[in-house]
Amino acid sequence: MVDETLRVPGLSDDETVDLNFLAKQLEDKSPHNKKRSDLYDGKSAIRQVGTIIPPQYHRLGLALGWTAKGVDGLARRCNLDEMVWADGDLDALGMQELEDSNFLRSELSQGRTDSLIHGISYLITTQGGEDEPKALVHAKDALNATGEWNNRKRRLDNLLSVTSRERNKITGLVLYLDGETINADIVDGKWEIDRSEHPWHVPVDPLVYKPRSSKRMGRSRITPAAISHQYAAIRELVRLEAHMDIYAIPQLILLGANESMFKNADGSYKAAWQVALGRALMLPDAVDERGDVIEGGRAAVEHIAAQSPAPHLADLNALAKLEAREYDLPDAAFALTDMANPTSEGSYIAGREDLIAEAEGATDDWSVPIRRRVMTALAIQNGLSEIPKEWASIDTKWRSPMYLSKASQADAGAKQIAAAPEWVRDTEVGLEVLGFSTQQIARLQADRDKMRGRQSAESLIAARQAEVANGDATRVQAAPNPAG
Repeated sequence: MVDETLRVPGLSDDETVDLNFLAKQLEDKSPHNKKRSDLYDGKSAIRQVGTIIPPQYHRLGLALGWTAKGVDGLARRCNLDEMVWADGDLDALGMQELEDSNFLRSELSQGRTDSLIHGISYLITTQGGEDEPKALVHAKDALNATGEWNNRKRRLDNLLSVTSRERNKITGLVLYLDGETINADIVDGKWEIDRSEHPWHVPVDPLVYKPRSSKRMGRSRITPAAISHQYAAIRELVRLEAHMDIYAIPQLILLGANESMFKNADGSYKAAWQVALGRALMLPDAVDERGDVIEGGRAAVEHIAAQSPAPHLADLNALAKLEAREYDLPDAAFALTDMANPTSEGSYIAGREDLIAEAEGATDDWSVPIRRRVMTALAIQNGLSEIPKEWASIDTKWRSPMYLSKASQADAGAKQIAAAPEWVRDTEVGLEVLGFSTQQIARLQADRDKMRGRQSAESLIAARQAEVANGDATRVQAAPNPAG
């Protein structure tokens, strides 16, 4: 959080204005983003439920994992299989090195999850330093980064990335400007800055979830409706917790007993839990001062049947289904009861049609920024100062968000291949359509090459043997006859 104007010696007036504008923007958005992060992490608990629930119950800190389930349910349908280049060889550019040195698949996955939580995250590409990868690709969430989007240029004009904080104050930052990056950190109580120039404009692209013309920076998947349903369910959990304590210990009315039965030997009253759990098996009759039994002085116990917790569970189940609708997930992902038997594959897909459509829309929005950052990283890694035009066909290859059995995928692929030209069958795309993974395709092609090599070797050996045999036969025929 920023409580005062940031003044970093060495920055120009314009840079200071940009820095403080972005710092204020980050602070203003922080409560909104922090709330959603806490909900996702299960750290958001309600503090009080009405006035009739004892305070010890709402201090339990009960939480639900519905928010994380709603976010991850979509995130796990959006899987980047690989980057592809129809007009060239990515391995020749060092794509494998970039993936391994940056844990690129994991980094992109984290960025996508943050995009769903806050509506936006940022992919940053920089040149590595000493003992670092040649090119760095890292993701930043909206709690620690913010920038200004230029609608006409379709890119960011700047970005502030907070790298460290102390007592809610920024103590380390990186300011990305057009063609320049400024690192600033407080060392021994003083700001120290380091500038570096580069040809990559602002080397950042936002990963935006559900953008629209009036909200270019997207919206969170954790909607107000989803938050409302979750808080209502947590309140119901608190009420259920209180109810179950009463339900577990039946209510009794004790008639004709005196207060001495509820006191300790020293005259102090017993704790409520001792009275509730003690289960007095024998109660003495009430007597007068002389010790004679008073007529009608025998204590009597009346039992009050506890109310069933079923209404609480029914309410919780209804809220779970409302949450499932909000996240486009099936009831089985949230509901406690009314669980259906496993459905057929067709019904399974139909029940997740909205989620599949949501995943396809999200990956469409994320493809361009990922392509931009990967191409920039490859250019940096190869020592280039600009992205070659030939790289424009580098693209993302997403895994299908529709889960199909291997048999169904192979059957559908075989029908497509049968309808395609014969040469398609021997291509990588043809094998992909049949359901083979990238690793399986590579192994199949390697085995095919080995078999071809073995067959070629056998053919050469056979040809050589035939040649030798023919040569020997010719020499035998040409030899003079001694008897002649």
